[in-house]
Amino acid sequence: MLEDSAEDLYEHAPCGYLSTLLDGTIAKINATLLGWLGYAREDVVGRRRFADLLTVGGRIYHETHFAPLLRMQGELGGVAFELKTADGSRLPVLVTSTVKTGTDGQPQLIRTTIFDARDRRAYERELLRAREEAERERDRVQRLARTLQQTLLPPALAEVPGVEVAAYYHPASADEVGGDFYDLFPLTGDTWGFFLGDVSGKGAAAAVVTSLARYTLRAAAVHDPDPATVLDRLNTVLHHEYRGSDPRYCTVVLGRIRPEAGGAAVTLATGGHPPALLIRADGTSEFLPVPGGQLVGALPQARFAAADVVLGPGDTLLLYSDGLTEARAHGRVRYSEEELQEYLTGLAPTTAPAVITAVTGLLAGFGDGVEDDTALLALSIPRPGGDRP
Repeated sequence: MLEDSAEDLYEHAPCGYLSTLLDGTIAKINATLLGWLGYAREDVVGRRRFADLLTVGGRIYHETHFAPLLRMQGELGGVAFELKTADGSRLPVLVTSTVKTGTDGQPQLIRTTIFDARDRRAYERELLRAREEAERERDRVQRLARTLQQTLLPPALAEVPGVEVAAYYHPASADEVGGDFYDLFPLTGDTWGFFLGDVSGKGAAAAVVTSLARYTLRAAAVHDPDPATVLDRLNTVLHHEYRGSDPRYCTVVLGRIRPEAGGAAVTLATGGHPPALLIRADGTSEFLPVPGGQLVGALPQARFAAADVVLGPGDTLLLYSDGLTEARAHGRVRYSEEELQEYLTGLAPTTAPAVITAVTGLLAGFGDGVEDDTALLALSIPRPGGDRP
């Protein structure tokens, strides 16, 4: 062996060794631990108890927890303490103790091994500091994402005479800006425009496309309110701006609504978007078929067409993004459009706020199954004398 002797190995081991009587009085201590503490051997052997080397808090924990458990179990390991050194400083350590028994099974003394935990404590502090910094950074990113998201959604929806309107935005992640958007705005004295869309991707790049799409749709609709024409102009803008190595596109359902006596006339056009759901007052419902409707921005000459529908008292029109119908119910099965139709049809006759509340409840029930952002926009015609018969 390279060691001179077992005694030398004990005295100069890379850890502290300590033997105490059952009352805690120090009977033996190695040179390593004395060096850490800054005491001479005669200062501690027979004169101090192990608890005397601990801080006030450590001494209380030793007497109330460590010592009783050691007596019951016979050994206890890896417990963190702080020792007081001769100069008053603190030394973080990990303590392992075992009770030595005689041939008669009676306890004779307590052997304790002490490991210097300064490096570990420094590592833990650095880990905690890094985690706190990461949490602060995440909070900053989330605040930025919320602020940016708010700029991409209207602060309030326009009021349409004789029409109830409600909307909702559900972010799938607090850390990223989503690409879903919606709006409702006046066109002429008796007509309003509305749209709901979903840009490909997430984050800052998607936010730029969302902003461009939203403002292009509004400007184009004011210039020419025909929904198919508006989508064609958005397609031209997106394809011109993002063709090449970084293509960007979106899906959109866009319409105009004109209140009439006892109802409203709606013209809809879609560009690759899930079909709008019409819930009639009589308890029937349908997904509105709109011919054509290719992705917006994907092709230089995409085709778009419009369809007309009349809303009567008690009818509700729901626009939604695919974050809803691609959510996983119970974490497994995709929630289909047919399930959405069946669920909402059971509410008829209903209102725009009631439909949004119901779908919001659905999204909350999906929990982590909602993997994409979801935008909702609903329009309804009030029934005379109340919402229900």
